[in-house]
Amino acid sequence: MTTLKLEAHTVAKIYNRKSIFQNVSLAVKEGMSFAITGKNGSGKSTLIKILCGVLSPSKGTIALSINGVLINYPDYYPYIGLVSPYLNMYEEFSAEENLIFIKRIRGLNSDTDERIKFLLNDFGIYEHRRKEVRNYSSGMKQRLKYCAALVHQPPILVLDEPTSNLDEYGIETVRKAMKLQKNHGALIFGTNDKDDLRFADQIFSLDKLEIGN
Repeated sequence: MTTLKLEAHTVAKIYNRKSIFQNVSLAVKEGMSFAITGKNGSGKSTLIKILCGVLSPSKGTIALSINGVLINYPDYYPYIGLVSPYLNMYEEFSAEENLIFIKRIRGLNSDTDERIKFLLNDFGIYEHRRKEVRNYSSGMKQRLKYCAALVHQPPILVLDEPTSNLDEYGIETVRKAMKLQKNHGALIFGTNDKDDLRFADQIFSLDKLEIGN
């Protein structure tokens, strides 16, 4: 059985000499649903970016280990799927073309084609798969981001505001995906939505950190 752990050790982020947060230490293990909360401006999105390797911490370290073996940055990208408002799909491509492109750059095999079809169906955009993404609503674009994040069945799924821009069907589908994620990996999400927080096994609040200047 695979043992997975993502850890942050005394992580801090400083912008323009001002501390966003400091001394963040946490550990997320396989089978865990981990929520990050905090008021606007507390650094939820920043911490999520650091955990995924999109940003580097000003201080501290991030460590991903599989079966006790450390996976160094950037080699842990294949283990992570990220959905976030600041990530965009290629607007001039169709949904299908976006996912096929992701399949190729990740080096996934032809079996992934069935996975793509399943995800497009599951998130309710299969009938629109050949439309250019520029013609999608914000909710449809958000659903496509989930398809992109899940196409390689990541051991760690990271969500920034998981249900934003989604209608009732989209929210239901996302929450189903959040539940399923714990069955084969770990789930990390940043939110202040009380309904989302019901899915968390552990909650980490940035508001409780002491922030220095």
